[in-house]
Amino acid sequence: MAKASVYIEPTIVSYLTARPTRDALKAARQRITRAWWTKQRPLFDCYVSKPVLEEIVCGEAAMAAKRLDAVRDMPTLAVSDLATGIAAEILRRGYLPPKAATDALHVAVAAASGMEFLLTWNCTHIANAQIEKMMMALCSARGLAFPVVCTPEQLMGV
Repeated sequence: MAKASVYIEPTIVSYLTARPTRDALKAARQRITRAWWTKQRPLFDCYVSKPVLEEIVCGEAAMAAKRLDAVRDMPTLAVSDLATGIAAEILRRGYLPPKAATDALHVAVAAASGMEFLLTWNCTHIANAQIEKMMMALCSARGLAFPVVCTPEQLMGV
């Protein structure tokens, strides 16, 4: 049986590799992300994209290297013309604000590449049911299946 495909969005890699924090929510997300990475990730075919790589190399060099190392063996999805068009349409329709252009591109690459899941902790622009519904309709109108958008906690398995 083939493994399901998962697009790994940058917030996942950030929480995975982040230094410990006293912030209760962030600490919980770190624990959940690390548990998913260890226990569940091997059960999926995981992918990143060029925009993911561009985001995770930003910031402190040592932490950027840690983030890059975490995804080193994952295949990189292309940013196709279809994905670029979907992202532009998401922004043109106002589903996401211009400052979230990269978030639109993550969604578009995942959809255009046929990913089954999009794993994220970005609950403002990506894992947002109201926005997701509109983006799903846009992709459906283009004949694309929309990935299940979820957090590591939601993709923890049984």
